[in-house]
Amino acid sequence: MTTLIPDPEAREPELDGFLALLAAQRSPRTVDAYRRDLKTLAAYLGKPVGRATLEELERYVAQLRADGLSNSTIARRTASARSFFRHQQLLGAREDNPAAAVALPRRTKPLPKTLSPGEAERLIQAAAGTQPRSLRDQALVELLYGAGLRVSEAVGLDRAGIDLDDRLVRVIGKGGKERVVPIGRHAAEALRRYLARGRPFLDSRHRPELFLNARGGPLTRAGAFLILRKVAEKAGLDPQRVHPHLLRHSFATHLLEGGADLRSVQEMLGHADLSTTELYTHVTDRRRRELYYRAHPHARKRSTEDQLVDRSTRRTLHGPGIGSGVADDEGRPGQERT
Repeated sequence: MTTLIPDPEAREPELDGFLALLAAQRSPRTVDAYRRDLKTLAAYLGKPVGRATLEELERYVAQLRADGLSNSTIARRTASARSFFRHQQLLGAREDNPAAAVALPRRTKPLPKTLSPGEAERLIQAAAGTQPRSLRDQALVELLYGAGLRVSEAVGLDRAGIDLDDRLVRVIGKGGKERVVPIGRHAAEALRRYLARGRPFLDSRHRPELFLNARGGPLTRAGAFLILRKVAEKAGLDPQRVHPHLLRHSFATHLLEGGADLRSVQEMLGHADLSTTELYTHVTDRRRRELYYRAHPHARKRSTEDQLVDRSTRRTLHGPGIGSGVADDEGRPGQERT
């Protein structure tokens, strides 16, 4: 396996200019991802990225496949190169975009994993308590599950963004877009308890953020992950399985299973594209099928014991030559079942 290690000392003015412009449009994490991808490509090429050819990029992608990288990683690294060359075209530094002609592996979107309603309830109950941090933890879990917020949106909420009278949360999502999400009665009550008996004891620094840590500072993403893992362990769930986005997936899936329309769920989640929200319909279709096959009398598979009793009864009533010991619902080739 060939390991491609970018040279941190190598400077490329064209690349630096692209990343500086990107920093004004994207988040720091996104810019860091682009930087790593393009530096890795430069290390493979042994020359500035701006001088790459189509053939070199195709060999690069082939090498990534040989190294065993996932389809999504290969697609992301190629997309970084495409964005860079598109920038070069706009500047007039290059006429073509060689990365645009590189064939990409098909990316498969895995279905979102979710908690069952019972597991979500166990998680919320496990967070219950009377201490300030317990009140905060239950309010956080209720809000993540009850409003489907991203973890960055939850920890970025200000106290002023909560309207408990109308049970609404004002969220600043991706790209600075604002949306208003309703919350249920249980979430509103958990937030009211936290604001009355929990947050005042944590707010030693007079911060505007809704969720505070034990030292009075704003709760971080890492802190929210740690809280959920501890609560999951207390609830008897796998701590490695439970994370903030799992509650967001559960929020969307349970809404659709309860009859909510897709467009409303899209708006509450803050998805720019409806196709992203449609992933949850596949989850509900799968669960619906499982419930049907488990519950409907004509869909359930009969037990081996039932089938043996049925065959024995047929032989007793009709003799061994009729039916050949095959139950009606098992069918025979060429026969129509009634």
